[in-house]
Amino acid sequence: MSHAARPVMRETRAATARMRVSLFVTCLVDQLWPSIGTSAVEVLRRVGCAVDFDARQTCCGQPAFNTGYRAEARGLAERFIKLSESVKADAIVCPSGSCTAMVHHYESLFEDARWRERAKAVADRTFELSEFLVKRLGVDDVGATFHGRITWHDACHGLRDLGLRREPRQLLTNVNGIELVELPNADACCGFGGTFSVKYPELSVAILDQKVEAIEQSGVDAVVSLDASCLMQIGGRLSRRGSRARAMHLAEILSSTA
Repeated sequence: MSHAARPVMRETRAATARMRVSLFVTCLVDQLWPSIGTSAVEVLRRVGCAVDFDARQTCCGQPAFNTGYRAEARGLAERFIKLSESVKADAIVCPSGSCTAMVHHYESLFEDARWRERAKAVADRTFELSEFLVKRLGVDDVGATFHGRITWHDACHGLRDLGLRREPRQLLTNVNGIELVELPNADACCGFGGTFSVKYPELSVAILDQKVEAIEQSGVDAVVSLDASCLMQIGGRLSRRGSRARAMHLAEILSSTA
């Protein structure tokens, strides 16, 4: 981190010292990629937030919602809303654009006015990690260091549902030692699409290979994104092709100090 950035970090810690954050870790992070969760906690604490984790949390309901099971999704939404209301936190932060987007769709699951009001109130304080840092806290330098060439994949929900394009790039460009290389198809889908990749595996891989080929041609050390689902899809294909590029979550980059 540059000398010029250090005073900014001190001011940021002071400004956010009383900000209490509840981490919504998501199913994939909890079960398959826990380092994303621990990295998110490290970053949030570094900028001065007090971070809590509610072990009662479960799925946000997105798989059911996307597959057309609205009643089941509504039940999970009700549980999420009740738990969120019981947590004493200024904000709920999630290292996933897709799960954050799902919380913002909760209101559409209810006809009852009171439930719609409760759903909106929870959604209003639920943020994706980069969104929270840049738009809520006004932080674009978290004091990270990562030596290498990286590229960014715009995950569909983060980009199209939440409108997050500038925020993650702004954070990455302020990481000491990093070189950000833009992909020509950065905003193209990776082919995962939740249950789409299960129902239509051939189409999924065909879409994915266009992304992977662009990553390999860019000569980067890592492809970074804000959703574990996309990264598992891309990283798995890179590994099977014997590529030197690896998949990393934004939180892992931002928590790095060497």
